Amino acid sequence: MRRVNRPEILDSDGCPPEEAAASLRDMSAINRRFGGIATTYALIERVAANAGKKQFSLLDVAAGFGEVPRLARERLAQKGISIDVTLLDSRLSHLLPGSHSVVGQALLLPFADNSFDLVSCSLFAHHLQPDELAGFAREALRVGRLALLINDLVRSPFHLALVYAAFPLMRSYASRHDGVVSVRRAYLPNEIRQMIMSAFADDFVPRVETFRHFLFRMGVIVWK
Repeated sequence: MRRVNRPEILDSDGCPPEEAAASLRDMSAINRRFGGIATTYALIERVAANAGKKQFSLLDVAAGFGEVPRLARERLAQKGISIDVTLLDSRLSHLLPGSHSVVGQALLLPFADNSFDLVSCSLFAHHLQPDELAGFAREALRVGRLALLINDLVRSPFHLALVYAAFPLMRSYASRHDGVVSVRRAYLPNEIRQMIMSAFADDFVPRVETFRHFLFRMGVIVWK
């Protein structure tokens, strides 16, 4: 199944606020039911075991409602792992009022070098073209002290069929449209690994680990 890049409604300036809110609620439900929370939980747990640390600051990029890092944080707390989360999104309307959040661009993060232990994203990498994904990886490792964590979809015709089957669970037209588009524009784990490794000069090539999670989710750790 070849990759097809098309725009998503939620990314559009013309997406009405009420439609965006409904789509983000759908996305939250999908993350809870189909491995989104579990994937980020597993990535942070692996970093904690490798780094020998129990406390982390984390910047979640393209965060939306921020439910993925929030629920992962709650589960990790049961294992004694503490996460201080900052949310970043390009649109204020995507962020929940009262959250520890910043409006900014993923390809030009508004933070100094080594501002956070970890930088993460969920269902964001497939929105980026290969050169943009490479640029985001460079920015994330500039801002992060330890690693970049990527939680995303895996492109597959079987995954696409599951999205169509899940249409009755989605409350908004944007969710149904964007769900199909997201799977078609998603990457494979080896594609992401090669793009990220090629983004860095020969004097620094990061270690990239990829994992498959819960049907058609992938987890990627880019170690600094």
